[in-house]
Amino acid sequence: QVQLVESGGGLVQAGGSLRLSCAASGSFFSINDMGWYRQAPGKQRELVAAVTSGGSTNYSDAVKGRFTISRDNAKNTLDLQMNSLKPEDTAVYYCYAKITRPYEYDYWGQGTQVTVSS
Repeated sequence: QVQLVESGGGLVQAGGSLRLSCAASGSFFSINDMGWYRQAPGKQRELVAAVTSGGSTNYSDAVKGRFTISRDNAKNTLDLQMNSLKPEDTAVYYCYAKITRPYEYDYWGQGTQVTVSS
């Protein structure tokens, strides 16, 4: 069984910062792509940032320059440093990972709420 557990959400004022973390646990061979999605009320889930096992990153235009994604392959963890937060960043943030055990499956965390007040 594989689990992704997120932490670090909360309430912050516009212009502030938050750091989200995600830890993968369980039995698996490898973790491939990892990333963060978010879903605001009434909107579709959207990709925020992703990182490959080799460290290549990809960001949505909405967060480029403000958010930084990073991972620690030895600890099976994923972080998202969010700076210069805006009210429109308010959403539930989900960690995901493509995990091989031995076939590749998509796994999702339970979500963590980020609320940015104006």
